Amino acid sequence: MSTWTERRPVRSAAALAVCAAAVTVAALIGVLGVQGTTERYAELQQPSWAPPSWLFGPVWTVLYAMIAVSGWLVWRRTGWSKHLVPYAVQLGLNAIWTPLFFGADAIALALAEIVLLWTAIAWTVITFRKVSRPAAALLIPYWAWTTFAAALNAAIWWLNR
Repeated sequence: MSTWTERRPVRSAAALAVCAAAVTVAALIGVLGVQGTTERYAELQQPSWAPPSWLFGPVWTVLYAMIAVSGWLVWRRTGWSKHLVPYAVQLGLNAIWTPLFFGADAIALALAEIVLLWTAIAWTVITFRKVSRPAAALLIPYWAWTTFAAALNAAIWWLNR
C-alpha cells in the first residue's frame, strides 16, 4: 500500500492538469468570442496607445500559463478549498469578457464586466497571498494587464459612443 507522500505527485499532477484545463476552457471561450470579429475591431476608433492586435495572443498565452500555475500552487497546499473560489470566479469572468466585447459588440457592458474581473483578480491575489506568496505573485502581471485592458476598453467605449 502506498503512503500519502508517494501518492502526492499523482495528486499534484492531477491538480495541475485540472488548473490547466480550467484555464484552457476560459481561453477557448475567449478565442471563440473573437471569431470573425477582426474587421469590426479594426474599424473601431482606438487610442494612440492601443497595442497591435498580434500582441494579445502571446501576452495571454504567458498570462494563462501563470494563472494555471498559480492555481496549482494553492491547490497543492489546500486541495479544492474555499481558497480556490475566487480563482474560479475570476476565470469565469475572464471567459465572459471577450465574447461580450467582441462577439456581442457590447463594449459598455464589457467595461462593467472587466471592472468585476479586476475586482475578482484582487480578491484572488489577496486570498492566494494567505496560502502561497508565489501563487499571488504569479497573478500580478495578469492583474496589471487587466488594468491596462480595462483602460483600453474604457477608451474604446469613449471614442466609439
